[in-house]
Amino acid sequence: MTLSKSDLSQFYGTTAYHPWSILFRNMFLTDGAKHVAEEGNAYWLMDAIASHQPDCLKHQMLREIQFWKLERKGNGAVLTCKKDSGHKPTVRQEIEFTDFPLDEIALYVAPIDDRRYVIMLPTEN
Repeated sequence: MTLSKSDLSQFYGTTAYHPWSILFRNMFLTDGAKHVAEEGNAYWLMDAIASHQPDCLKHQMLREIQFWKLERKGNGAVLTCKKDSGHKPTVRQEIEFTDFPLDEIALYVAPIDDRRYVIMLPTEN
């Protein structure tokens, strides 16, 4: 199976928080984010978001919620994180090559508690 936009519309809330990497023990995925990682072969995307957390968590607003977006640009993509709409990106990472199946995807990062964070689809917030 491959990932499609219509797949993502089925996710509202989540049944569990899923760990995915021993490198990012304080980061979890919702059911929808896990679906994106598995069906879109995009664990690399979750790793990229998690790898930016040390810098993101220095900003008070980003400790409360983070708005991530991956946009395809030719064979590559640009990954950005904003504090809110209307704000300039706090994080911008150019990805030289990707075979991610969607032209763009939005993901949120929010706290579970004071130490752990979860990556989710906007509909799961």
